[in-house]
Amino acid sequence: MTTSSGLREPATGLRERKKAETRLAVHRAALDLVAEYGFDKVTVEAIADVANISRRTFFNYFNDKADAVMYGEEARFRQLIAAVRDRPCGETGWQALRRAAEELTERRGEPDREAVLRGKLTRRHPSLLARQMAGFGPLERELAQAITERDGDGGMRPRVLAAAYTGAVRVANIAWLEKQQNGTLRDILLTALDELEKPFTR
Repeated sequence: MTTSSGLREPATGLRERKKAETRLAVHRAALDLVAEYGFDKVTVEAIADVANISRRTFFNYFNDKADAVMYGEEARFRQLIAAVRDRPCGETGWQALRRAAEELTERRGEPDREAVLRGKLTRRHPSLLARQMAGFGPLERELAQAITERDGDGGMRPRVLAAAYTGAVRVANIAWLEKQQNGTLRDILLTALDELEKPFTR
C-alpha cells in the first residue's frame, strides 16, 4: 500500500491494521448479538458468522465469547495506569490518580457506543460482570504498584487506595448509565472522587 507521501507502507503495518480491524469487527458483532439475544443464547459460531470469519479465526483473536464482548475494557484501564505513571514525580499517589482521571475523561469525552453497550451488558449479565472483575484484579495490582512507587509505602495503603479509586469509577459509571445523577460522566466521576477525599468518620 502506498501512503500519501508516496512511500510504500511496510507489510507489517498493513497486516497489524487488518488484524485490529478484524478484532474490532468481531467485538462489535459479539456486542450486538448479546444485546439482542442475551449472553447465554449467543454462540461463538453466530459471532463468527456475523463477523464473516471462521470459528477457527475467532479463536485467533479471542479466548471465548465473553472475551470478545469485553474487548476494550483492559485497554482503557491500561491507559489509566500509563496516565498515572506519566504524572509529574512530585505528585502523591492520590494526586496522580485524581489528575489522571481528569486528564483522561477530558480527552475521551463521553463514552462511545461500544463502551456504553459493554457497561449495560455487564450490568445485565452476571457472567460478564464476573469476567470484568477477574480481569481488573491484576490491573488493580499494577495501579497499586504505581501508587507505591510514588508514595514509598509498601504496605496495605496503596492497595486500599487503588481499590477505592476503581470502586469510585465503577459507581460513577453505574450512576451515569442508570441516570442516577445529572451531568456528564466526567462530572459524576469527579464528584465520586470528591467523596473519597472526605473523611468517613463524620
